[in-house]
Parts: sequence; structure tokens; C-alpha cells
Amino acid sequence: MAEKTRGYALRIDVDADAARVWAALTDNARLARWLSSNAKVSPREGGSFRASVDRETEMLAHIDVFLPERRLRLIHLPSPAMPAGESAVIDDLMLEPRGASTLLRVLGSGFPAEPAWDPALRRHHAGWRLSLARLKVYLEKNMDGSVPEGAK
Repeated sequence: MAEKTRGYALRIDVDADAARVWAALTDNARLARWLSSNAKVSPREGGSFRASVDRETEMLAHIDVFLPERRLRLIHLPSPAMPAGESAVIDDLMLEPRGASTLLRVLGSGFPAEPAWDPALRRHHAGWRLSLARLKVYLEKNMDGSVPEGAK
């Protein structure tokens, strides 16, 4: 019988184009400024993504989908912070350009519907929610070093 799983869906509208949002997700220096100081990414299909989404629990993930400025899918590797299980825990980050803005969605899935997994699900959900808020501020306040449109 298939294991029942749970997940979460988050979205944020960022007043920055998809190229800037993508760079914030895939450039090590930028990623470390808004996500966590230990964040590292090997930005390619088959690459890796390491960070502390909740600033405490380190995650390590394999990048299995890498579509520049469109989609980054992370398959989490086993971690001491998560109970053992057969399910693949996934974070799927999808960008939707909207002119000078970008809609960013994070879909988390694969968390077994068992009480032992409740803390991991809560940490991932809350961690991404707070991280996306930091990403929004980082980009909208031009902390990534970009020149505001009106200043050119």
C-alpha cells in the first residue's frame, strides 16, 4: 500500500524580474545573503543545494530539474533532522515572470502522514515562508546590487 504524504504550497510576488530572482536562487554569494550564511548551490541539473532554511536545520538536496529562470526542483537527501522514511521529500521552486515582477511558488511534498514527521513538515513550511519574505526584501530593496529601473 502506498504511503500517504503531505506537503505545502507557498507563493510570493516579488517586484524583480525572473533573471534577478533566479540569480538569487542560484548564485552562491546572493543565496548566502538572504537564505543562510552556509548556503551553497551547484547550479545545474544533477547539482546540489545546501542551506539551513530555518537557520538551524541543515538540508542537503539533489537538483533534478534545472530550468533557468523557470524551475528548480530539489530532492532532499536523508538527514538527521528528518525521520527515516521511504518517501522522497521534494521542494519544487517555480518562477512565473509577470513583466518586471515574478511570482515564485514553492511546493513542498513527500512528507509522510505520520506524527513523527510533523516537526520536519512544520520546520520546512515555516522556514520557506520566512525565507521567501527575506528574499522579497533582499530583491525589492536592491540588496543584490542591481540598479533600480528609474536610476539608469
